[in-house]
Amino acid sequence: MLEEKIMKTFIVGIGGMTNSGKTTLTCRLQPLLPCCSVISQDSFFKPESEVAVDENGFKQYDVLDALDMEAMMRRVYSWLKNPKRSQTSVQEYATAIPSDDQDGAHVHILIVEGFLLYNYKPLEEVFNRRYFLTVPYEECKRRRSTRIYEPPDPSGYFDGHVWPMYLKNRSEMQEVAQNIVYLDGTKSEEGILSQVYDDIKRELEKLKVIPESPTSHHRLLQLRKQ
Repeated sequence: MLEEKIMKTFIVGIGGMTNSGKTTLTCRLQPLLPCCSVISQDSFFKPESEVAVDENGFKQYDVLDALDMEAMMRRVYSWLKNPKRSQTSVQEYATAIPSDDQDGAHVHILIVEGFLLYNYKPLEEVFNRRYFLTVPYEECKRRRSTRIYEPPDPSGYFDGHVWPMYLKNRSEMQEVAQNIVYLDGTKSEEGILSQVYDDIKRELEKLKVIPESPTSHHRLLQLRKQ
């Protein structure tokens, strides 16, 4: 009887402030990594009726209580238990890039993306690598103003809720989380992608696993030439 292979896993956190480029980085990074799935924290917002309102009438979306973090942890633990099965069984919350890895030579990678990844201790503890994207106040406010949310941001929402909660959450995050790699969200998408990909590749090499799919090196070279 053949022994069951132990699958190697590696979990990457891509956190950051609102409109800092988290999703863009995640979408461009995923195809470069083998056996890679993605879970987005935005998929775990509670229904609007369950989100608290402050004294100014602002919905408190930028707090952990607005998210079903226990459900998110169940998804992460499900992936850890069986990454291959999770790629097909939790498609509502995770997407997967097909892999030609049939013998366990590659590590199975999970990217968890969101704005409050490192403030929730049970989630923070599962990461092998942590990244956090930042942009200055004015640029963050400008980017936010170009986005359409459901429900829409009411007048004064950014200054009255979003930015103050970001400052509070970041202060608390720095007390909880360790070994965070901070990224400048004003740099080019290609520059940020290259920095993160190269860093992950070095970390995977320490685990003595194959750090890239057959086409990922070629894709990255093409991006760097753009």
